[in-house]
Amino acid sequence: MTDYDIILAGGGLANGLIAWRLHSTRPDLRILLLEQGERLGGNHTWSFHDSDVDAAQRTWLAPLVTARWPRYDVAFPDLDRTLDGGYASIASDRFAEVIGAALGPALRTGVTVSALKPTSVRLADGTILRAGAVIDGRGMQASPHLALGWQTFLGHEVRLAAPHGLAAPVIMDATVAQQGGYRFVYLLPFGPDRVLIEDTHYVDTAVVPPERLQANIAAYAQARGWQIAEVLREERGALPIVLAGDFERYWAALAGQPCSGLRAGLFHPTTGYSLPHAVRLADRIAALPDLRAPALFDAIRAEAQRAWRGQRFFRLLNRMLFLAGRPDDRWRVMQRFYRLPAPLVARFYAGHLRLGDKARLVSGKPPVPVWEAVAAARQFHPSQIRKSQ
Repeated sequence: MTDYDIILAGGGLANGLIAWRLHSTRPDLRILLLEQGERLGGNHTWSFHDSDVDAAQRTWLAPLVTARWPRYDVAFPDLDRTLDGGYASIASDRFAEVIGAALGPALRTGVTVSALKPTSVRLADGTILRAGAVIDGRGMQASPHLALGWQTFLGHEVRLAAPHGLAAPVIMDATVAQQGGYRFVYLLPFGPDRVLIEDTHYVDTAVVPPERLQANIAAYAQARGWQIAEVLREERGALPIVLAGDFERYWAALAGQPCSGLRAGLFHPTTGYSLPHAVRLADRIAALPDLRAPALFDAIRAEAQRAWRGQRFFRLLNRMLFLAGRPDDRWRVMQRFYRLPAPLVARFYAGHLRLGDKARLVSGKPPVPVWEAVAAARQFHPSQIRKSQ
């Protein structure tokens, strides 16, 4: 006998949205969401472009959105540009408040999962819970079947002594000194004197000394003439950037275990943004007639396979970004990209490039040495990339 229809292990973005969507659309289901921390979502900010999700999805996401802007800015040594198009952010405190209140007793925090299988979970205290399916959403796992770069970041949400003067988010300020990889500062203005300043690096490792990133933030604020009156919170993380992989072997290693989010490989391969994929997966799961583990695994794998096939060109671009040219010159690739037409930029973020878009992205003089770009393009298997590094 099962205790639940679905148990979700890990209360991050993907599992939180799945649990909330199932609770909203299929309240008859017995759901349990388990989170090791004291609240859902940890300490994060998730952002998305309006064009990343459809109108119906924006509607059901609306209670979670903490800030929305009609445009955003980018800045590079030889380019400043404002792009129109809605941009929104979800803060983890709102995420925890809204979804936690909706789930009620279907959410358990402060619970450690010691082991799980497709239909059961063992807790640290020895308790075994059974379900028709268990979804593992506990984040990215190391795999020999993926070659990854990383978008490593640390952010301070701060209150300034005076207004910052920002009219819109700055999703890339790459005018800053580069430090051995593509570096930019990300700015989200949450109020006249409140802003998230995030120091971000596209590098080969998931770990960058936090002290260096904290010092970068302080120096950046000082350079803009901002006096930090108070650091309200700090968030940090590392988002995977896929250079190459073996999809079949990766999923075979999961051995039938349904999973979500980063663990399922459902994220934008170049930006690391995972919210649009998490939204689509939540909708897809909520519509499934059979939520038992085998059917659920097959449905999630099919979703991931569609994404993987559609991201082949993005993985090529990632290899050119990470493997071609000097690390401190990688910003030139992104500066060239942001000179392209705004609709193409929007389709890039949404992951829906057209054939003409792809031709436009690789035409003309490349911002990295041609022979290095060709060599990077040819390294399409994880073993090839590991040997070259």
